[in-house]
Amino acid sequence: MLIVIANDLPPAVRGRMKLWFIEPRPNIFISGLTDHVANKVVSYLYDFCTPAAGVLIIKSISRAPGYELSFIGSPTKELIEISGLQLIIEKTRL
Repeated sequence: MLIVIANDLPPAVRGRMKLWFIEPRPNIFISGLTDHVANKVVSYLYDFCTPAAGVLIIKSISRAPGYELSFIGSPTKELIEISGLQLIIEKTRL
């Protein structure tokens, strides 16, 4: 499974994404692609999206924890890795 969440995709990329994904909300794409095709889609996104697109890619993988996160652009929240587990740091207000 591959989930792509973007702030602003170029129109050509968004049109191409609609070939492989459903788009339940604007700029949120979900698909159950095979690993090979998912890797090609991720490569396509890295080639044609600028950092301004603000893309979060959530890809299912066969090892624990079962997913892999990657970003195009600067995420608003920090991503850390602890013992192979990718986590997003949430800042709490006291």
